[in-house]
Amino acid sequence: MKGRTIYIIRHGKIISDEHVRRYIGHIDIPLSDEGVIQAQVIGQALSKKNITSIFCSDLLRSVATARIISLSTNVKPLVRTDIREISMGEWEGKSFQEIAENYPEEYAKRGKNIADYRVPGGESFSEGQARVVSAFADMLAVTTGDIMIVGHAGINRLLLCSVLGMPVSNIFHIGQDYGCINMLAQSGDHYCVEVLNASVDYQHRIL
Repeated sequence: MKGRTIYIIRHGKIISDEHVRRYIGHIDIPLSDEGVIQAQVIGQALSKKNITSIFCSDLLRSVATARIISLSTNVKPLVRTDIREISMGEWEGKSFQEIAENYPEEYAKRGKNIADYRVPGGESFSEGQARVVSAFADMLAVTTGDIMIVGHAGINRLLLCSVLGMPVSNIFHIGQDYGCINMLAQSGDHYCVEVLNASVDYQHRIL
């Protein structure tokens, strides 16, 4: 089987209060002006790559990033609900500080069991990993050549944990900045992480 490259992108920066960390999950938040530029720069940096398919989640920030990139790659994005961000259930939209102060026991339980703790109405990271790994296998099965996945911080980390053989409990050891690029080289059933959490400069170089 000929080797192929999988580009895993985190969506661009969103409109948010940078001074307050919140659980976003499935909340639809648009890209900021900076996020739009990040997507444009990614598209330009990858415009000459032989990308045959682009997949994105159905959340606005992922769809918008993929559509902007597609203007440079001329590949229409395909939307998949199974690669949307982890659901944070009843915690969505609330700040980290608010949860820690109002639900200290639940906040502590999640910290002690980050892989399997499920927020009420949401899903655990382990459940999210099962979802995205299954989606990844399907995306590879229905495509040929190099592909791009425009995902989210949590989902990308979970997929990378699987590829690297890392336990889900180490998920936050993997950085995923807004508008970052990860690159996997596939050869048969084997994967090599060639680029992790890289940024693109305004000369379209992957750093």
